[in-house]
Amino acid sequence: MKIKFKQAKIGSEPCAALVIGVWAHAKKLSIPENGKLPKICNEFLASNDFKGKTAEIALLYEVEKLPAKRIVLVGLGEKEGYNCERIRLACGAATKNLMRLGVAQFALSAASFLEENLDLSDVCQAAAEGIILASYQFTAYKEVPTDQKSTLDEAVFVFEGKVGKKVEEGVRWGKFVAEAANFARDLQNHPGNYLTPGRLAAAAKAMAMANGLDCKILEKQQMEKLNMGALLGVAKGSQEPPKFIILEHKPSKGKLATVVLVGKGITFDSGGISIKPSDRMEEMKFDMSGGAAVIGTMRAVAQLGMPLHVVGLIPACENLPSGTSMKPGDILRASSGTTVEIVNTDAEGRLILADALHYARRYKPAAVIDLATLTGACVVALGNYASGLFSRDKELAEALKIAGEKSGERVWQLPLWDDYNEDIKSDYADIKNSAGRAGGAITAAAFLGKFTQGYPWAHLDIAGTAWTDQEKGYLSKGGTGVGVRLLVEFLRGR
Repeated sequence: MKIKFKQAKIGSEPCAALVIGVWAHAKKLSIPENGKLPKICNEFLASNDFKGKTAEIALLYEVEKLPAKRIVLVGLGEKEGYNCERIRLACGAATKNLMRLGVAQFALSAASFLEENLDLSDVCQAAAEGIILASYQFTAYKEVPTDQKSTLDEAVFVFEGKVGKKVEEGVRWGKFVAEAANFARDLQNHPGNYLTPGRLAAAAKAMAMANGLDCKILEKQQMEKLNMGALLGVAKGSQEPPKFIILEHKPSKGKLATVVLVGKGITFDSGGISIKPSDRMEEMKFDMSGGAAVIGTMRAVAQLGMPLHVVGLIPACENLPSGTSMKPGDILRASSGTTVEIVNTDAEGRLILADALHYARRYKPAAVIDLATLTGACVVALGNYASGLFSRDKELAEALKIAGEKSGERVWQLPLWDDYNEDIKSDYADIKNSAGRAGGAITAAAFLGKFTQGYPWAHLDIAGTAWTDQEKGYLSKGGTGVGVRLLVEFLRGR
């Protein structure tokens, strides 16, 4: 999707559609009258047929022979509580409507989305994100009829005044971040028979080469030398060899603080010997969503040239039942030396993350954040509207909360008290990999915490937000790319 800028009077620009934001209960347009915009718009608003609710759409055609073939009025909701997420939702709704109409290009009045509490660069960033995220389609394995293929490929942001560098930077930032999220969605949406650990590693390597990142892939023999017994224990049940993906962004500036991002990369999760129910098991191709988010984030970090040393670690393998699979009752030794009793082979994500979190120590990080579709318990607790946040570091947790609100990828913090460590004690090993149903999301985080001593750490459980089975705002069915916008905003804050 191309996004351009143009200095012109609103309504004077020839286009297939002109998108204008409208406040709830507005009786007239908020942008200045310039003789070109039709009175019929204000007459239409005065009729009260259009309420201006967030993402509500009204289409007006052939209005007073304007250069715009259509005018798209999109609701912004009430001014109170107005934020960037409302802009994403509104621009996403307009984009999806125009895609259904077969429109190739549209113009957008940036000023109509502006409110006092927001900077114009933030408005333009959010608008770009909403447009690009909403225009996403995944058709790699499906033949789409010609009349259903999207032709939309360009949006023109129209400004009455001069386009400043801050505005250009806002759009550039929004474009790179949203495209990185869509890249992660592509990885998520591929089926498990295509996106094996090897292909995930190859995709990460190709992305790194294209964007100037360092990339290293650890093979099974190297993992054995590093004593990654937890990761290798999960991988034993599959014929596909595991991969440990390392991505690194090293700016040319002096010594910079290091942030390590760790993403769970289970490319298919059957549950192993503790096999899952067959109903909806096909969704377990999304169990690598944390890894996809880290790869997507590293892409944006490189393209934006962020002045931070950022490392991405993605342990990748399959969790399948076979004659070589780990079994309940087995004891694995992680690379930290900690022994783990396997109570449930379907609690495998925390095992592969254990070795990755221990590996992160070598970078002497200022912060480590892991993302994982870790527990159904988190979905029960928070539903599909927020990711679970776990951290004992108040500063790190607060920064992630702020980034979540600004990026539209909200997080909600759950407790991580020492009491929960009692639940993961084992009679036969140092710890066990499952404490049962009660507090399942928290005890899983407590397990991960055993491998994070010595650095600030936060865990994000994205099991409820990583994919959606219905159209949701600017997102379509399938992978959501959750975590990319959140992490980039967090890194920006540093």
